[in-house]
Amino acid sequence: MHRRAVRRALDQGWQPSLSVYAGYGSPRRVRVLGRLLLTAPDHRDPTGRPEVVRGWRSFLTVPVRDAPVVVEVGGQEHEVLTDRGGYVDVTLTADLEPGWQDVVLRAEGAEPATAPVRIIGDDVEVGLLSDIDDTVMVTALPRPFLAAWHTFVLDEHARNPVPGMAVLYERITRAHRDAPVLYLSTGAWNVAPTLTRFLHRHLYPRGPLLLTDWGPTPDRWFRSGRLHKERTLRQLAQEFPHVRWLLVGDDGQHDEAIYEAFAREHPENVAAVAIRHLSPTESMLAQGLPAPQGAPVREESEHAWVSAPDGAGLAKLLREAGQL
Repeated sequence: MHRRAVRRALDQGWQPSLSVYAGYGSPRRVRVLGRLLLTAPDHRDPTGRPEVVRGWRSFLTVPVRDAPVVVEVGGQEHEVLTDRGGYVDVTLTADLEPGWQDVVLRAEGAEPATAPVRIIGDDVEVGLLSDIDDTVMVTALPRPFLAAWHTFVLDEHARNPVPGMAVLYERITRAHRDAPVLYLSTGAWNVAPTLTRFLHRHLYPRGPLLLTDWGPTPDRWFRSGRLHKERTLRQLAQEFPHVRWLLVGDDGQHDEAIYEAFAREHPENVAAVAIRHLSPTESMLAQGLPAPQGAPVREESEHAWVSAPDGAGLAKLLREAGQL
Protein backbone atom coordinates (compact mmCIF):
# COMPACT_ATOMS: atom_id res chain seq x y z
CA MET A 1 0.00 0.00 0.00
CA HIS A 2 2.82 2.38 0.84
CA ARG A 3 4.66 1.71 -2.43
CA ARG A 4 1.47 2.32 -4.40
CA ALA A 5 0.79 5.55 -2.52
CA VAL A 6 4.33 6.78 -3.23
CA ARG A 7 4.08 5.98 -6.94
CA ARG A 8 0.71 7.69 -7.23
CA ALA A 9 1.93 10.77 -5.37
CA LEU A 10 5.05 11.07 -7.54
CA ASP A 11 2.96 10.65 -10.70
CA GLN A 12 0.81 13.58 -9.55
CA GLY A 13 3.84 15.80 -9.03
CA TRP A 14 4.14 15.62 -5.27
CA GLN A 15 7.52 16.66 -3.89
CA PRO A 16 9.48 15.83 -0.69
CA SER A 17 8.84 18.23 2.17
CA LEU A 18 10.36 18.41 5.64
CA SER A 19 8.16 18.96 8.69
CA VAL A 20 10.06 19.80 11.87
CA TYR A 21 9.07 19.75 15.52
CA ALA A 22 10.61 21.43 18.54
CA GLY A 23 13.27 19.23 20.14
CA TYR A 24 15.21 19.37 23.38
CA GLY A 25 18.54 18.41 24.85
CA SER A 26 21.49 19.21 27.07
CA PRO A 27 24.56 21.30 26.18
CA ARG A 28 26.21 18.05 25.01
CA ARG A 29 23.39 16.08 23.34
CA VAL A 30 20.24 17.12 21.51
CA ARG A 31 17.14 15.23 20.40
CA VAL A 32 16.04 16.28 16.91
CA LEU A 33 12.49 15.59 15.70
CA GLY A 34 11.11 15.88 12.18
CA ARG A 35 9.42 14.06 9.32
CA LEU A 36 9.96 13.71 5.57
CA LEU A 37 6.74 13.56 3.53
CA LEU A 38 5.55 13.81 -0.03
CA THR A 39 3.23 16.82 -0.33
CA ALA A 40 1.20 18.41 -3.08
CA PRO A 41 2.90 21.43 -4.69
CA ASP A 42 0.05 23.86 -3.91
CA HIS A 43 -0.19 23.65 -0.11
CA ARG A 44 0.24 27.41 0.32
CA ASP A 45 -2.15 30.24 -0.26
CA PRO A 46 -1.27 33.27 -2.46
CA THR A 47 0.16 35.14 0.57
CA GLY A 48 2.73 32.40 1.15
CA ARG A 49 1.30 31.35 4.51
CA PRO A 50 0.71 27.66 5.23
CA GLU A 51 -2.84 26.54 4.65
CA VAL A 52 -4.81 25.86 7.86
CA VAL A 53 -6.49 22.49 7.39
CA ARG A 54 -8.94 20.49 9.41
CA GLY A 55 -7.63 17.63 11.50
CA TRP A 56 -8.46 14.70 9.20
CA ARG A 57 -6.41 16.12 6.33
CA SER A 58 -3.25 16.06 8.46
CA PHE A 59 -3.49 12.24 8.51
CA LEU A 60 -3.58 11.92 4.69
CA THR A 61 0.19 11.89 4.29
CA VAL A 62 2.71 9.89 2.29
CA PRO A 63 5.89 9.35 4.35
CA VAL A 64 9.29 8.89 2.71
CA ARG A 65 10.89 5.84 4.28
CA ASP A 66 14.60 5.06 4.70
CA ALA A 67 15.63 8.36 3.14
CA PRO A 68 18.86 10.17 4.10
CA VAL A 69 18.42 13.42 5.99
CA VAL A 70 21.32 15.70 6.94
CA VAL A 71 21.00 17.35 10.36
CA GLU A 72 23.23 20.35 11.07
CA VAL A 73 23.77 20.93 14.80
CA GLY A 74 26.16 23.59 16.04
CA GLY A 75 28.02 23.68 12.74
CA GLN A 76 28.42 19.88 12.57
CA GLU A 77 26.55 17.76 10.00
CA HIS A 78 25.12 14.31 10.74
CA GLU A 79 23.44 12.04 8.18
CA VAL A 80 20.53 9.95 9.47
CA LEU A 81 17.78 7.86 7.89
CA THR A 82 14.03 8.29 8.25
CA ASP A 83 12.13 5.38 9.80
CA ARG A 84 9.14 3.48 8.35
CA GLY A 85 6.86 6.43 9.11
CA GLY A 86 9.18 9.00 7.56
CA TYR A 87 10.21 10.27 11.01
CA VAL A 88 13.55 11.58 12.15
CA ASP A 89 13.95 11.02 15.89
CA VAL A 90 17.63 11.02 16.76
CA THR A 91 19.84 12.13 19.63
CA LEU A 92 23.08 13.71 18.42
CA THR A 93 26.20 15.07 20.06
CA ALA A 94 26.27 18.84 20.31
CA ASP A 95 27.99 21.82 21.87
CA LEU A 96 25.16 24.27 22.49
CA GLU A 97 24.39 27.01 24.99
CA PRO A 98 21.33 26.65 27.26
CA GLY A 99 18.12 28.20 25.97
CA TRP A 100 16.44 28.01 22.59
CA GLN A 101 18.72 27.10 19.68
CA ASP A 102 18.16 26.06 16.06
CA VAL A 103 19.14 23.00 14.05
CA VAL A 104 18.74 22.62 10.28
CA LEU A 105 17.42 19.56 8.43
CA ARG A 106 18.07 18.94 4.73
CA ALA A 107 16.86 16.24 2.37
CA GLU A 108 17.19 15.77 -1.39
CA GLY A 109 14.40 17.54 -3.27
CA ALA A 110 13.07 19.32 -0.16
CA GLU A 111 13.52 22.86 1.10
CA PRO A 112 15.78 23.03 4.19
CA ALA A 113 13.83 23.32 7.45
CA THR A 114 14.91 24.89 10.74
CA ALA A 115 13.84 23.17 13.95
CA PRO A 116 13.96 24.88 17.36
CA VAL A 117 15.49 22.93 20.25
CA ARG A 118 15.28 23.71 23.96
CA ILE A 119 18.66 23.20 25.59
CA ILE A 120 18.35 22.47 29.32
CA GLY A 121 21.37 23.68 31.28
CA ASP A 122 23.17 21.62 33.90
CA ASP A 123 22.17 24.13 36.59
CA VAL A 124 18.41 23.75 35.99
CA GLU A 125 16.73 22.18 39.02
CA VAL A 126 13.00 22.16 38.18
CA GLY A 127 11.08 21.53 34.96
CA LEU A 128 7.40 21.43 34.04
CA LEU A 129 5.99 18.41 32.23
CA SER A 130 2.32 18.63 31.26
CA ASP A 131 -0.30 16.42 29.68
CA ILE A 132 -2.43 18.11 27.00
CA ASP A 133 -5.87 16.50 26.60
CA ASP A 134 -8.23 17.55 29.41
CA THR A 135 -5.27 19.21 31.17
CA VAL A 136 -4.61 22.29 29.03
CA MET A 137 -7.48 21.82 26.56
CA VAL A 138 -10.91 20.26 27.03
CA THR A 139 -11.25 17.29 24.68
CA ALA A 140 -12.78 14.28 26.51
CA LEU A 141 -10.43 12.27 24.32
CA PRO A 142 -11.14 8.65 25.37
CA ARG A 143 -14.76 8.72 24.24
CA PRO A 144 -14.54 7.30 20.70
CA PHE A 145 -16.98 9.64 18.96
CA LEU A 146 -15.61 12.81 20.53
CA ALA A 147 -12.04 11.64 20.00
CA ALA A 148 -12.68 11.23 16.28
CA TRP A 149 -14.55 14.56 16.10
CA HIS A 150 -11.86 16.58 17.84
CA THR A 151 -8.97 14.86 16.04
CA PHE A 152 -10.23 14.53 12.48
CA VAL A 153 -12.82 17.30 12.04
CA LEU A 154 -12.26 20.36 14.22
CA ASP A 155 -9.36 22.76 14.03
CA GLU A 156 -7.71 24.48 16.99
CA HIS A 157 -10.20 27.39 16.93
CA ALA A 158 -12.96 25.03 18.10
CA ARG A 159 -11.07 23.72 21.14
CA ASN A 160 -11.47 25.25 24.59
CA PRO A 161 -8.62 25.89 27.03
CA VAL A 162 -8.88 24.74 30.63
CA PRO A 163 -9.51 27.86 32.77
CA GLY A 164 -6.47 29.20 34.57
CA MET A 165 -3.92 26.67 33.33
CA ALA A 166 -1.95 29.09 31.13
CA VAL A 167 -1.65 31.51 34.06
CA LEU A 168 -0.53 28.66 36.33
CA TYR A 169 2.21 27.63 33.90
CA GLU A 170 3.41 31.22 33.61
CA ARG A 171 3.66 31.43 37.39
CA ILE A 172 5.60 28.17 37.53
CA THR A 173 8.14 29.38 34.97
CA ARG A 174 8.52 32.64 36.89
CA ALA A 175 8.99 30.88 40.22
CA HIS A 176 11.59 28.51 38.82
CA ARG A 177 14.17 30.34 36.74
CA ASP A 178 15.00 28.71 33.39
CA ALA A 179 12.49 25.91 34.01
CA PRO A 180 11.89 24.03 30.73
CA VAL A 181 8.31 23.23 29.71
CA LEU A 182 7.54 19.97 27.91
CA TYR A 183 4.11 18.75 26.75
CA LEU A 184 3.66 14.97 26.88
CA SER A 185 0.61 13.56 25.11
CA THR A 186 -0.69 10.37 23.53
CA GLY A 187 -1.69 12.40 20.46
CA ALA A 188 -0.22 11.68 17.02
CA TRP A 189 2.57 13.75 15.47
CA ASN A 190 0.15 14.58 12.64
CA VAL A 191 -1.68 17.04 14.91
CA ALA A 192 1.49 18.74 16.22
CA PRO A 193 0.94 21.93 14.15
CA THR A 194 -2.64 22.19 15.44
CA LEU A 195 -1.56 21.74 19.05
CA THR A 196 1.28 24.22 18.67
CA ARG A 197 -1.06 26.89 17.32
CA PHE A 198 -3.54 26.20 20.13
CA LEU A 199 -0.88 26.56 22.84
CA HIS A 200 0.46 29.76 21.28
CA ARG A 201 -2.99 31.28 20.85
CA HIS A 202 -3.90 30.67 24.50
CA LEU A 203 -0.56 31.97 25.84
CA TYR A 204 0.88 28.72 27.15
CA PRO A 205 4.67 28.74 27.58
CA ARG A 206 6.66 27.59 24.58
CA GLY A 207 7.92 24.03 24.81
CA PRO A 208 8.56 20.84 22.82
CA LEU A 209 5.70 18.44 22.16
CA LEU A 210 6.39 14.78 22.95
CA LEU A 211 3.82 12.94 20.85
CA THR A 212 3.67 9.48 19.26
CA ASP A 213 3.05 7.76 15.94
CA TRP A 214 -0.36 6.10 15.61
CA GLY A 215 1.06 3.52 13.22
CA PRO A 216 1.10 -0.25 13.88
CA THR A 217 3.80 -2.07 15.80
CA PRO A 218 4.95 -5.70 15.34
CA ASP A 219 2.44 -6.90 17.95
CA ARG A 220 -0.53 -4.48 17.77
CA TRP A 221 -2.47 -2.25 15.37
CA PHE A 222 -2.03 0.94 17.41
CA ARG A 223 0.69 2.03 19.78
CA SER A 224 0.01 2.19 23.52
CA GLY A 225 -0.36 5.79 24.68
CA ARG A 226 0.25 4.81 28.29
CA LEU A 227 3.45 2.99 27.39
CA HIS A 228 4.57 6.05 25.40
CA LYS A 229 4.18 8.25 28.49
CA GLU A 230 5.93 5.78 30.80
CA ARG A 231 8.90 5.39 28.45
CA THR A 232 9.22 9.13 27.91
CA LEU A 233 9.29 9.84 31.65
CA ARG A 234 12.02 7.25 32.19
CA GLN A 235 13.98 8.69 29.28
CA LEU A 236 13.79 12.20 30.75
CA ALA A 237 14.98 10.90 34.13
CA GLN A 238 17.97 9.31 32.41
CA GLU A 239 18.76 12.33 30.24
CA PHE A 240 18.36 14.94 33.00
CA PRO A 241 19.13 13.32 36.38
CA HIS A 242 19.54 16.77 37.95
CA VAL A 243 16.01 17.95 37.05
CA ARG A 244 13.00 17.48 39.33
CA TRP A 245 9.80 17.56 37.27
CA LEU A 246 6.54 19.18 38.29
CA LEU A 247 4.11 16.70 36.70
CA VAL A 248 0.71 18.05 35.61
CA GLY A 249 -2.13 15.87 34.32
CA ASP A 250 -5.78 14.99 34.89
CA ASP A 251 -7.81 12.20 36.45
CA GLY A 252 -9.67 11.29 33.25
CA GLN A 253 -7.15 8.80 31.86
CA HIS A 254 -4.04 7.20 33.40
CA ASP A 255 -2.00 10.22 34.45
CA GLU A 256 -2.36 9.58 38.18
CA ALA A 257 -1.19 5.97 37.95
CA ILE A 258 1.65 6.86 35.54
CA TYR A 259 2.92 9.71 37.72
CA GLU A 260 2.60 7.68 40.91
CA ALA A 261 4.64 4.81 39.45
CA PHE A 262 7.29 7.23 38.14
CA ALA A 263 7.52 8.92 41.56
CA ARG A 264 8.16 5.55 43.20
CA GLU A 265 10.83 4.60 40.64
CA HIS A 266 12.52 8.02 40.47
CA PRO A 267 11.65 10.02 43.61
CA GLU A 268 14.67 12.25 43.07
CA ASN A 269 13.22 13.42 39.73
CA VAL A 270 9.81 14.55 41.00
CA ALA A 271 9.16 17.99 42.54
CA ALA A 272 5.36 17.70 42.82
CA VAL A 273 2.30 16.27 41.10
CA ALA A 274 -0.69 18.42 40.12
CA ILE A 275 -3.83 16.67 38.90
CA ARG A 276 -6.74 18.49 37.29
CA HIS A 277 -9.92 17.05 38.81
CA LEU A 278 -12.56 16.64 36.10
CA SER A 279 -16.13 17.69 36.68
CA PRO A 280 -18.79 14.92 36.80
CA THR A 281 -19.83 15.75 33.22
CA GLU A 282 -16.24 15.78 31.93
CA SER A 283 -15.46 12.56 33.75
CA MET A 284 -18.52 10.87 32.28
CA LEU A 285 -17.48 11.95 28.77
CA ALA A 286 -13.86 10.96 29.31
CA GLN A 287 -14.23 7.57 30.93
CA GLY A 288 -17.91 6.75 31.16
CA LEU A 289 -17.86 7.03 34.96
CA PRO A 290 -18.86 9.80 37.36
CA ALA A 291 -16.01 11.66 38.98
CA PRO A 292 -15.08 10.52 42.49
CA GLN A 293 -16.16 12.84 45.25
CA GLY A 294 -13.27 14.85 46.61
CA ALA A 295 -9.61 14.91 45.71
CA PRO A 296 -7.54 11.79 46.21
CA VAL A 297 -5.51 11.76 49.41
CA ARG A 298 -1.95 10.42 49.36
CA GLU A 299 -0.67 10.89 52.85
CA GLU A 300 2.16 8.40 52.21
CA SER A 301 3.62 10.36 49.29
CA GLU A 302 6.89 12.17 49.96
CA HIS A 303 6.05 14.68 47.21
CA ALA A 304 3.41 17.39 47.15
CA TRP A 305 0.33 15.90 45.46
CA VAL A 306 -2.47 18.35 44.75
CA SER A 307 -5.77 18.17 42.87
CA ALA A 308 -8.21 20.89 41.80
CA PRO A 309 -10.68 21.50 38.95
CA ASP A 310 -8.78 24.39 37.31
CA GLY A 311 -5.53 26.29 37.18
CA ALA A 312 -6.45 28.75 39.91
CA GLY A 313 -7.18 25.95 42.37
CA LEU A 314 -3.96 24.14 41.50
CA ALA A 315 -1.97 27.37 41.84
CA LYS A 316 -3.33 27.94 45.34
CA LEU A 317 -2.43 24.41 46.45
CA LEU A 318 1.01 24.50 44.84
CA ARG A 319 1.72 27.84 46.53
CA GLU A 320 0.77 26.32 49.88
CA ALA A 321 3.09 23.40 49.10
CA GLY A 322 5.99 25.79 48.46
CA GLN A 323 6.17 25.17 44.70
CA LEU A 324 5.19 28.72 43.67
